[in-house]
Amino acid sequence: MFGRALTLPPSEREAFKEPLGRELPESDIPSLNRQTPLITVGDVVSLTFRMNGVKPDLSIYDGVTERRSMTEFAELVSEEPKDEVSNPAGTITAEMADMIRKSMEGSGTGLIRVDGEEDLALLPVIHYAPIGSNVVYGWPGKCMMLITTDELTKKKVAGLVARMEEKE
Repeated sequence: MFGRALTLPPSEREAFKEPLGRELPESDIPSLNRQTPLITVGDVVSLTFRMNGVKPDLSIYDGVTERRSMTEFAELVSEEPKDEVSNPAGTITAEMADMIRKSMEGSGTGLIRVDGEEDLALLPVIHYAPIGSNVVYGWPGKCMMLITTDELTKKKVAGLVARMEEKE
């Protein structure tokens, strides 16, 4: 599914504006099931979890939030080992998807720093995460969203990925 770089065509952007999962209030963070994998996508979400004393199994961030530099999380994890990958906006590179897969298999560092944009990383995260994983991402300007992976969510993600185009 992610063997080649995929790009989101402008004609399909509306399909990607529908949120996946349910809203997650910050007060619910301590009650999340820690017996299943926890993945955060985005700087603010990853920082919020760390500030609540919860270290996700994997955090994906790019140092930017809502088009502005967001250095607080990057500074917090600056001394921690991390994997780094380049991923342009509106794209899922094969390298980023492969790094996410390796992290899900346990051979990553638990941190992926994206040079570019991590917004579409949510799709390979859901694809590769084991059933029952908790995936949290930021809904810009609104809230945190929680997805507990299941077959239905994985099928929905596969449908979204099918709408993307292979990049030359």
